[in-house]
Amino acid sequence: MAQIHPTAIVADGACLADDVEVGAYSIIGEKVSIGAGGKIHSHVVIDGNTKIGTNVEIFPFAAVGLVPQDLKFGGEDVGCEIGNHVNIREYVTIHPGTKGGGSITRIGNHCHIMVSAHVAHDCLVGDHVILVNHATLGGHVEVGDHAMVAGMSAVIQFARIGEHAFVGGMTGVENDVIPFGSVLGNRAHLGGLNIVGLKRRGFSRDQIHNLRHAYKILFSDEGTVIEQVEKVAADYSDDVNVMKIVDFIRKDAKKALCTPRKQKD
Repeated sequence: MAQIHPTAIVADGACLADDVEVGAYSIIGEKVSIGAGGKIHSHVVIDGNTKIGTNVEIFPFAAVGLVPQDLKFGGEDVGCEIGNHVNIREYVTIHPGTKGGGSITRIGNHCHIMVSAHVAHDCLVGDHVILVNHATLGGHVEVGDHAMVAGMSAVIQFARIGEHAFVGGMTGVENDVIPFGSVLGNRAHLGGLNIVGLKRRGFSRDQIHNLRHAYKILFSDEGTVIEQVEKVAADYSDDVNVMKIVDFIRKDAKKALCTPRKQKD
């Protein structure tokens, strides 16, 4: 039977695995489900149609599944899904989806969401993602697997952050970030590839070499990025990682990308 502190409020209808712990003064809504190994610290609020996977730990003053900050929201039946092995630290806010955005906000497995980070409505966050303190995702943002958004950074609504990408601290992301890319600056620009992250995750020298060469072609001065995508696709059609960048750009070719700063003459 779940271990629920006497001061906690768990609504009738909430579904908690037998070993879930709920700390003092926490509030769990009637449509919430929490999987095995869940640990909810004190003063946590979880509401709405929220499904939480196994081995998820949520720290004090976090709020998950409350009404989204979308003025068009009219009380529709929407939800929020949290994967397995996720850490949600103090003061984090995660809002559910909206009818106009797919009706779901989803956090993948093995994610680490640090103090005061915010995940807005309709965000789709992949596996092994890290959101550092005060990182903010606007509505409808997509974040690929193994990406990291550093502290006090903000990602504009509808932007995409590719897998294995890195967003530097205090960076404002207004455009899409390619997979494996590293962006920084007051208004994000590409500073190169996330080489440190790739090495840490065991990418080989040849894999990194190909990504570097493809990057140089994509952002050369010989044509537009869209034109260079076709050249890269032809040259590296058998390279899975390079093609992830190609596919990412092709998927929504009309959207602007974060690009390198042009060198002054």
